[in-house]
Amino acid sequence: MSPRTGRPKIENPKKHDIKIRIDDITYEELMKYCDEHNITKTEATRLGLEKLLGLEK
Repeated sequence: MSPRTGRPKIENPKKHDIKIRIDDITYEELMKYCDEHNITKTEATRLGLEKLLGLEK
């Protein structure tokens, strides 16, 4: 049998997703932050959660 092919497994897969509802002002501020720092909404949200939970890397 040939070895398995495909993408290698990653150490800490991101297999959970969440959905939040925010108001217009918060959304605009988030988008402004993302544009200024050239990151996605997901990256900004992860950074915020890490900071909130004390998991900063």
